[in-house]
Amino acid sequence: MSEAFPRHVLCVLGSGLGLSEMERIATGFGGFVLDREYSEAEPDPRMPEAFRNSMAASFDEADRAAVESHDTVGYLLSAPMMRDFAFDTSRRLLAAAAALLRSGAVAVKNESSGIAHGRDRWLALADQAADATDEALAAALVAAWVKRPIYDGQVLYSCGMHLLGAPEVEIEVGEEPPAQDRLLELVEHLDTLAIYLLTDPRAEEIEDGAGFRMTEDAPRWVLRTGACDRYDEDDLFFNPYGYVRLTHAGRRTPTPEK
Repeated sequence: MSEAFPRHVLCVLGSGLGLSEMERIATGFGGFVLDREYSEAEPDPRMPEAFRNSMAASFDEADRAAVESHDTVGYLLSAPMMRDFAFDTSRRLLAAAAALLRSGAVAVKNESSGIAHGRDRWLALADQAADATDEALAAALVAAWVKRPIYDGQVLYSCGMHLLGAPEVEIEVGEEPPAQDRLLELVEHLDTLAIYLLTDPRAEEIEDGAGFRMTEDAPRWVLRTGACDRYDEDDLFFNPYGYVRLTHAGRRTPTPEK
């Protein structure tokens, strides 16, 4: 296993929210610092395109207008996260993001998974996580920090599970992109596997070739495990815990070349 430790890099756009106040709010949630080298108390003309490349479905016209109107760009950093602390760190950072949005931040993007939700979605996810435990908390954090599905021509996969201390989740689909109704079903499978990896102690003992069912009477899948070879170790997207892939019984999908 790689010795690299994931970390959150959170891009926060403000309007009337100074960098010192941004840092004060974030540090109140423990362990987050402002990157003074890259943060700027002025608008950055690159931000509309940067957010456009990362925006989730919840990013609406009001959110786009807010990005255009920003006057401050802050980058908040977590410490490099050991696996046992990643889940709690991500929970606290989600609460910090909500506090920032309620205090003058206008948009938030996670540079470590490439995802930018709209303001209302960030706040809703933070509210869900605040009162949740176990599987419900895991579901909220997966929804907040994990970008999915990404299609590479063979599999659908996630980016961001490393921020929760777990392998990425993947599912084989073949060379044709799935239709919308099938896509929704496959994403549900990805989320089921992700929550299993985060909440079930047996997930720590997954072996390549193990069987997996979504429910007791559901079709059987085979789990394939491997190292993260989509990104270099110094990439923020790199997952040192590798991936777990759902494959059809008796088949192994080759990993595409980078």
